[in-house]
Amino acid sequence: MAMQMLFQADLGKQSPDQVRATFWKSSDPVDPAARGFAEDLFRVAVERQESIDELITAHSQNWRLERMPAVDRNLLRMAVAEMLGFKGTPFPIVINEALEIARRYSAAESINFLNGVLDSIARSQIAK
Repeated sequence: MAMQMLFQADLGKQSPDQVRATFWKSSDPVDPAARGFAEDLFRVAVERQESIDELITAHSQNWRLERMPAVDRNLLRMAVAEMLGFKGTPFPIVINEALEIARRYSAAESINFLNGVLDSIARSQIAK
């Protein structure tokens, strides 16, 4: 859900408030805990988007952020937001969950790219 919200904001050029106002109206009922986590993840990704995008750019060799498929770009933003904003979640779990979402929404050839970028970012954060 957080990735879908980021995708909606990105492609629709919508503010976070606009996304929140429309996203939940068009979705099926969601468990309150899952909705809360998606909202928190979306908030962190939006608030820290500049630093998140810098990390993604630094770790995605030969790929400009704006040239990445929108699903991949926003999936990376979501996963990096979780790495930075939710330190209690181990990086391998964040990466695995992101790849599971990618298998559902992204192109098959994107999986290795996403895995490589997220693994590189995780290693850089561990080294800090």
